[in-house]
Amino acid sequence: MDYFLTEDQLELQELAKQIAEEKIKPVRAKYDEEKSFPHEIVEIFRQTDLYSVLVPEEYGGISGKITDLSIVMEELSCVCGGIALAFGGSGLGMDPILLAGSEEMKKKWLPLIATGEKLAAFALTEANAGSDAGGIETTAENKGDHYIVNGTKQWITGGGEADIYTVFAMTNKEKGPRGASCFILEKGMEGFSFGKKEDKLGIRGSATTELIMDNVIVPRENLVGKEGSGFMTAMKTFDVSRPMVGSQAVGIARGAFEEAARYSKQRKQFGKPIASFQAIQFMLADMATQIEAARALIRQTARMIDSGAKKFAKESAMCKVFASDVAMKVTVDAVQILAGYGYMKEYPVEKMMRDAKITQIYEGTNQIQRNIIASNLLKEF
Repeated sequence: MDYFLTEDQLELQELAKQIAEEKIKPVRAKYDEEKSFPHEIVEIFRQTDLYSVLVPEEYGGISGKITDLSIVMEELSCVCGGIALAFGGSGLGMDPILLAGSEEMKKKWLPLIATGEKLAAFALTEANAGSDAGGIETTAENKGDHYIVNGTKQWITGGGEADIYTVFAMTNKEKGPRGASCFILEKGMEGFSFGKKEDKLGIRGSATTELIMDNVIVPRENLVGKEGSGFMTAMKTFDVSRPMVGSQAVGIARGAFEEAARYSKQRKQFGKPIASFQAIQFMLADMATQIEAARALIRQTARMIDSGAKKFAKESAMCKVFASDVAMKVTVDAVQILAGYGYMKEYPVEKMMRDAKITQIYEGTNQIQRNIIASNLLKEF
């Protein structure tokens, strides 16, 4: 479909596609196998100013628009959903600053993210707090000119590799979710360390670790927004980041679909390419339709957000739940079309199937997304 992208957006799309095809594709299997962070690709993102797309112009970037971010995430994820997080994960870590930080804070940190000099990470999840953000046990004790932060975060994308962390901690446990606050912690702060690096099913080219905070002294000026505003900051962050998960899912699905379509024209059975059989044609038709529908939902929601809409939690959740379900179905079907070859690591579709699964889980499970959608829907009646 023609989404009437501007000339700048088409150039951005072509740049992201070129990086994905020429730089990421040759090394994606290596990073998946080694479960290592793609430093060489991050350097390419820096050299091509790709990180500047994350940040609005007034803070040293070139965009900050959800539409532009979704274009980049889809193209990168079409080749490798894990390595794409070296771009998207920094955007997620930056969002609380952009959404709730003071002007002084934005001017200090966002230009560093725009150049890629600093990578950012988002730290909310704990052993007993994920979808239930009110279950946060990490604490931040107010000492006047600073806070003392203690606790452990789990499954943090970019953990150990990022330089800036937007960390959510309780400043008043008695208030439940309304007692949560958001802070900027920097790699290298005394008492701030990284624990277990997870061995994951998919997105293995992205670092996922524990964050350990042991009496970390955090300056008061690193408080993002006001005390007690952390829960709302996290929810607003998810509202703008879930279309990015959707775009990651669409990219993964598209990559798997393209591999399956090409294979179906090459593989012969009974003297014919398997693409000539109706069973395969119907699968490919459904895959293409589902991908296009998911992309259309994301692009429209992105435009709605970019236009200044005040409420889009429902649509944002729809993007995430629909696109991730599509990614899981399409990648499974791609493996089926490649049959035995699809099950082998020699071909990329098994990796894409593994990468797709996380999109149904992180930034709020799809079951939670359906709760959000239903809750917002019922307010309309």
